[in-house]
Amino acid sequence: MFERYTESARRLIFFARFEASRYGSPSIETEHLLLGLLREDRPLVTMFLGQGHIEEKIRAEVERQITQRQRISTSVEMPMTTDCQTVLKLAAEEAGRLGHRHIETAHVLLGMLGVQGSLAFRLLQARGLKAAAVREKIAKGFRPTIPAIPGRGDGSPTLENFLSGLRSLNSEELIELFSLNAQFTDASGRCWNREEISEGFETLFAGYAKKNVAAVVEATLVDRDDLLVASVLWKNAILASEQRVWVHRMSIILIRENADWRILLMHITPVQPPQASE
Repeated sequence: MFERYTESARRLIFFARFEASRYGSPSIETEHLLLGLLREDRPLVTMFLGQGHIEEKIRAEVERQITQRQRISTSVEMPMTTDCQTVLKLAAEEAGRLGHRHIETAHVLLGMLGVQGSLAFRLLQARGLKAAAVREKIAKGFRPTIPAIPGRGDGSPTLENFLSGLRSLNSEELIELFSLNAQFTDASGRCWNREEISEGFETLFAGYAKKNVAAVVEATLVDRDDLLVASVLWKNAILASEQRVWVHRMSIILIRENADWRILLMHITPVQPPQASE
């Protein structure tokens, strides 16, 4: 379903699911997509909604208008509501209308503005946001990017501990770096919850413990005092079932849980080598 989505747009969906589980919602609603957008793409939010603690203000309004229930594990299957599915359908249509091959976070924003009556639409409309204005800026070549923000967060040591710890593959220590609600998507697309990660740790990560494997932090996309999003390239990370794949991209999302940092989401994407090097 998300093949055309950029990595940033996919993370938006991950965050939406996390927000739904956080509030105990049995399904992903449009407001969860909006909260996911606020977490994922600060430059886009700033451009269209301005500055001044926008995320905190919108979150407070969401919490006033929804029924909060007991938190649900992110490993539980969570469907999207009809409105939410319509947002994603409209996002794809907006990308096609603008001649864009990939679906970006800005297209999802346009999708939210197309579902009148939804909570996300009402919150955006209340701030004067119009689909025509967003569409015009995108049509002029606007591309949202997320620059690194050095020095604001301190989740990097946890990330570094995890990457270096994979060399020894000490599962008992490394599993403690995962949140209780952690979710891992392996190179084949299968999702694992924390219990499954713990039970199959050595199998899942054995390919990253080999001597000739090298890890490079490709980009730090978000670095705040409560959130770290990073992309790591693993060279020569060959698994038994993937003989031709020698590079993996590991997208990692860490959050602060009380005083500690924990890995919340991890997604592995196989990267095929150039034809000349096969």
